[in-house]
Amino acid sequence: MLAEIKGLNEECGVFGIWGHEEAPQITYYGLHSLQHRGQEGAGIVATDGEKLTAHKGQGLITEVFQNGELSKVKGKGAIGHVRYATAGGGGYENVQPLLFRSQNNGSLALAHNGNLVNATQLKQQLENQGSIFQTSSDTEVLAHLIKRSGHFTLKDQIKNSLSMLKGAYAFLIMTETEMIVALDPNGLRPLSIGMMGDAYVVASETCAFDVVGATYLREVEPGEMLIINDEGMKSERFSMNINRSICSMEYIYFSRPDSNIDGINVHSARKNLGKMLAQESAVEADVVTGVPDSSISAAIGYAEATGIPYELGLIKNRYVGRTFIQPSQALREQGVRMKLSAVRGVVEGKRVVMVDDSIVRGTTSRRIVTMLREAGATEVHVKISSPPIAHPCFYGIDTSTHEELIASSHSVEEIRQEIGADTLSFLSVEGLLKGIGRTYDDSNCGQCLACFTGKYPTEIYQDTVLPHVKEAVLTK
Repeated sequence: MLAEIKGLNEECGVFGIWGHEEAPQITYYGLHSLQHRGQEGAGIVATDGEKLTAHKGQGLITEVFQNGELSKVKGKGAIGHVRYATAGGGGYENVQPLLFRSQNNGSLALAHNGNLVNATQLKQQLENQGSIFQTSSDTEVLAHLIKRSGHFTLKDQIKNSLSMLKGAYAFLIMTETEMIVALDPNGLRPLSIGMMGDAYVVASETCAFDVVGATYLREVEPGEMLIINDEGMKSERFSMNINRSICSMEYIYFSRPDSNIDGINVHSARKNLGKMLAQESAVEADVVTGVPDSSISAAIGYAEATGIPYELGLIKNRYVGRTFIQPSQALREQGVRMKLSAVRGVVEGKRVVMVDDSIVRGTTSRRIVTMLREAGATEVHVKISSPPIAHPCFYGIDTSTHEELIASSHSVEEIRQEIGADTLSFLSVEGLLKGIGRTYDDSNCGQCLACFTGKYPTEIYQDTVLPHVKEAVLTK
């Protein structure tokens, strides 16, 4: 379903390249391919070996660089960031990459995808030691830790600082002379590395490699730090306490279908989830339709497994501007009709299976069910290709609080009544793991299932706040 009307958003995406004479331009195209991960801000920082140059702003990547600003960002290395603005966290100062200039030790730029669960504690400690924060982003915490580290080399300063962080983080760090990449010990966010000729490329998703013409090498490993400079790439470990826990929602919802995560194609995984859903909860119907765009793959899988024809029963309006959508429930509900339309010629007089990837608040699902009935559907059977989301995410996804998550306080039957469906079925956790097909030898197959089970792979502190309210809290 559409992120801006569902109320389920990824925090951001990162892209970096080292060793190419057109690094900023390639970063621009890489970020464009990751635009689905954040639409509220974008930026690029580049180095020519002697100084860092930067440009960032609020809006889409095409809006931020629409007046020739890209020509002013020059260098052989660049990192970039696209951002989803969380509540209370808007504003130019929070747009990344964050750039910190120093005459003594060189400058530093940071781009971050994730959320630090101990950011509040670390910020309080740093402020007690004299730090003054310029943003409300938890990304800035790492910069202060690095500058206050007692270690001599930047590499050791960063490794020491990363060891203090808890939560989800995929960091790109750039100085005048190198690019450093780091992934948290749980590997909660996706991060891959590739080659473009002799240049090294890093991205949140492999779809960016296809767009810029890079070749995929491998995933960045949990707890791994890569140091990339003119001498090549060196891999080091900053943590040996590894508990691989990639976010399941990357497969279910967030990543582009043409991306691969740990060698598994996202479209294929979603299609398999639809097939597993059909095995667990088949129903007699005339047509299957998916809620665009992220649910279409699962709907195709469900249709193939059941033999029920797949049809485009719901159409997305791709020409509605972003600005009319605001993060209020009333406008989000109105946005459903502006963004989606039911195809009367497909669903009228038909028993319809509506496949969606998840239910957050339930309001949007109710609107779509109503839309299908108004278009003449005689029955609407809602099939969800994931388990019920009953617990908030603390790792960089803008899910709601327990109070707003309908599955935290309602049974499946109660949710069915709320959304007005004839039947409602969710995929089981076992079906989710089997459908995605990861082969890691642990009970969770190397996936984070916290939003379904409430079992978090890291500590959650008493003062840990949700990503979408974090930045408002940090400014208090």
